[in-house]
Amino acid sequence: MKMIIVIVKDHDADLLTQAFTAASFRVTRVASTGGFLRSGVVTMLLGVDEEQVDAVIQTVRNSLPPKADQKRATIFVVPVQHYEQV
Repeated sequence: MKMIIVIVKDHDADLLTQAFTAASFRVTRVASTGGFLRSGVVTMLLGVDEEQVDAVIQTVRNSLPPKADQKRATIFVVPVQHYEQV
């Protein structure tokens, strides 16, 4: 299992959430701030099986293509050793 953390600007969050949902990925959104000017960003958390990681990353790339040398998302893939739902 992997935890994928995707950080995007506020204005890209709805589009990406819809793309994840359409691709049957469950996503949790957390509003946050960061960057040089403390601009609004959204942190998205997705828990997926290891074989789904590439599909999630491809969903981000397809939904948020770069604009004029500007990066639109930061993605972290973190191993999960244990999780449980209670």
